[in-house]
Amino acid sequence: MSRLRVAVVGATGLAGQQFLTALADHPRFDVAVLAASSRSAGKRYEDAIRAASGASQWFCTEPLAPEFAQKTVELADDLDASSVDLVFTALESDVARTLEARYAEHVPVLSTASAYRYEQDVPVLIPGVNPHQLPLLRVQQQKRGWKGFIAPNPNCTTVGLAMSLAPLYERFGVESVIMTSMQGVSGAGRSPGVIALDIIDNVVPYIAAEEDKVEAETTKILGRLVDERLEPAPFRVSATCTRVPVLESHTESVTVGLGRAVSLDEVRAAWDEWGREFVSLGHATSPRRLITYLDDPYRPQPRLDRLAEDGMTTSIGRLRADSVLEHGIKYVLVSHNTKMGAAKGVVLMAEELVRLGYIG
Repeated sequence: MSRLRVAVVGATGLAGQQFLTALADHPRFDVAVLAASSRSAGKRYEDAIRAASGASQWFCTEPLAPEFAQKTVELADDLDASSVDLVFTALESDVARTLEARYAEHVPVLSTASAYRYEQDVPVLIPGVNPHQLPLLRVQQQKRGWKGFIAPNPNCTTVGLAMSLAPLYERFGVESVIMTSMQGVSGAGRSPGVIALDIIDNVVPYIAAEEDKVEAETTKILGRLVDERLEPAPFRVSATCTRVPVLESHTESVTVGLGRAVSLDEVRAAWDEWGREFVSLGHATSPRRLITYLDDPYRPQPRLDRLAEDGMTTSIGRLRADSVLEHGIKYVLVSHNTKMGAAKGVVLMAEELVRLGYIG
């Protein structure tokens, strides 16, 4: 089977670099085009990410693949999307609002940007969680007259929360969710990022717009498709999002009011069995388990658990009954914000869309 030609737009930024890490030597996708802003266009990639001091600004822990280092970066505004089979975008939302629609006229666009997440005809996709919403991509194409479509991933904080809730909502129903996040600094990016003197020896109790995103996206992701429109899940989400001095991964303390009384063993079984069919497909970037439960009461921890399954599983622990919410349970999760929560999760979603015939 021939590899599909893909473009990575916003390739020099932190999210773009994560795409390149996920796509290096990929068996199904061939990175034919790297594109970015005018600051980088026309330069070799390794030069485009070099600071004036000469220091490389490659921020991933994995090395830059030689196949990308020598590739010339194109101007994102001039990208001929019809020359590739798929576009991955890692753009700021204001730029994405213009360019993603332009690309989608020709080919599918999978994005880490929030520009189109809240449109009625745009599903917010998590691999293995909401495949029932995929027909909305065809509605989007018909409505907008595009050959392609736009399919964004969620905010990185939403990914672990929605993953943990999906099996609970399916089996038992969910009435209410209260979540407090402790988010790694990498989620703020490098521009402007989090100033070191603000985060060291500190917890920052506010992340602009984050709580609204989590609350809106979670119910959209777990909603149902009714008459070619998404009907959000009917439960309420209350989120408090904080920044902590952890490099990568988000830790979340979650309390859930379920739709009926269930035992903790039933909850564990729902998580243990979730996603078995999806992971059995054997996609290149898939974990062996979408959810991993840890019995150790001191787990999950970012430093110990964020790289489980190469950052593609949601690690959960400390499951207990809650006495405040009706039919309440509470637990702690760790989700890797720059892998499953960002570009690598988008690449996994692309692999599934190829299998289902939406791409290629």
